[in-house]
Amino acid sequence: MTSRLTETVVDSSDPARLADFWCAVLGYVVLHSGDEYVEIGPAKLPDAELLEGIRSGPVAPALLFVPVPDEKAGKNRLHLDLSPIDTSQAEEVARLEALGAHRVDIGQGNTKWVVMADPEGNEFCVLRSLAPGEFELP
Repeated sequence: MTSRLTETVVDSSDPARLADFWCAVLGYVVLHSGDEYVEIGPAKLPDAELLEGIRSGPVAPALLFVPVPDEKAGKNRLHLDLSPIDTSQAEEVARLEALGAHRVDIGQGNTKWVVMADPEGNEFCVLRSLAPGEFELP
């Protein structure tokens, strides 16, 4: 028996604002918005089709942004890694900066990936590009 990763929960001081940022980053849509949380994910499928997809194998997880009264403190213990699919790493970093992300130094040293933070300071990494011409299998 196994389980499937279906949601990742992110504490937030402004769930709607952070959900909007991540929708723009990932091409997700808002699946649910209410007082308790904002859920974003790939475009909604009919329930039966969604359930079949979840049962049959890994699917892109939803992100849930929940309101909390506390500000973020310290480095994340869990973060997202992103791989651009249709642009270079540098172009994707520039796009993310235009959306409100910023580069951060968490002591990573000289790396091939770029460490960034979303508008509320949650760290994430931009890895190598998977775009044609940027990445090819050997």
